[in-house]
Amino acid sequence: MLIIILAFSGQTMLISCSDDDDIIKPATEKPVEINCVKPGYLSSGDKVALISPSYFTPMENVEKTADVLRGWGLEPVIGPNVGKVVDGRYAGTVAERISDIRWALSDPSIKAIICNRGGYGTIQLIDQLSLAELKASPKWLVGFSDISTLHGLLSRAGVMSIHGTMSSFLAKGGTDATSTLMRDLLLGSVPRYELPAHKQNITGKASGVLVGGNLCTFAPNLGSQADATKGKDLILFVEEVEESMHNIDRQMRILQMNGVLNRCKGIILGEFTDCGSEFTYESVEAMLHDLLAQYHIPVLCGFPGGHGDVNLPLVMGAPVTIDVRNDGATLQFNIDGTQRDIHTADITVASTPLAVRMMMAGKREFDVE
Repeated sequence: MLIIILAFSGQTMLISCSDDDDIIKPATEKPVEINCVKPGYLSSGDKVALISPSYFTPMENVEKTADVLRGWGLEPVIGPNVGKVVDGRYAGTVAERISDIRWALSDPSIKAIICNRGGYGTIQLIDQLSLAELKASPKWLVGFSDISTLHGLLSRAGVMSIHGTMSSFLAKGGTDATSTLMRDLLLGSVPRYELPAHKQNITGKASGVLVGGNLCTFAPNLGSQADATKGKDLILFVEEVEESMHNIDRQMRILQMNGVLNRCKGIILGEFTDCGSEFTYESVEAMLHDLLAQYHIPVLCGFPGGHGDVNLPLVMGAPVTIDVRNDGATLQFNIDGTQRDIHTADITVASTPLAVRMMMAGKREFDVE
């Protein structure tokens, strides 16, 4: 019998070429262990680094964020390369952006790292950072959107991180619930989210390790050392912005074909902000319902996290429990800290113009002076 081994999209296929057996079988890939430590919570006077791993952020925004952190009793320190612009968009060369990450990790007086902006560029950093160096100095890293790659790297390295608001948003004043809940989490107040019912929810209760983030950021990382979806017993968080429905469906089916959905104990669908409506589905959640229902796991829809005006913090790499019921749902982080109930339906904020929100997230550009 001749056995041919092929690899497609990170999945190995075994093809048996014999006279009586021409069946193509997917090889079973053993999941990796994701067991993350929790960085220490912050205290008054602690240093927080501001870095730009992706697109550039105007220094005016960075300085405003520094003022917000001072108002919280923390000491901001700005990365040496923050403020640089390369090729019109990047916040420095790959080497400069990596250098700022290593600077923040290696300084023992820095207790947390807040990313200034998303956009694009963290995929360029995957092979430049070792998991060992990320694990050697565990400290909180905060960000979302393109920063999902760094969350994947940290989860694989065994360090929890925070999917939460960044400098471009904090620069607005830091008094909204998105900002203050992130601040409180850094200081040791752990949210326990209570969510209203959603018509596309799938009921059930499950526990697992929280991974994921921005779909079109983490899905291309499959098979890399930033791929936290290779873990087992996952609670997968997914959000997106300004993507077509068909591309969201494509990315989710890529996850399916790579065995990710089989490793999930539950799914959290966050915000799908300004996403396409080229089909007649009433929502992205409705489009994904049948795909996810076949796995018979709970699906929590409508979590206010992602690119909308409300982007509540999530602890990536943490053990969590979701309980999805007919009358609502809960999301609990099974980590130490002061537990605090947060009713997401009670959180309201003023609407930010779409163009401004997209610039802050990195989907559209600030003017370069």
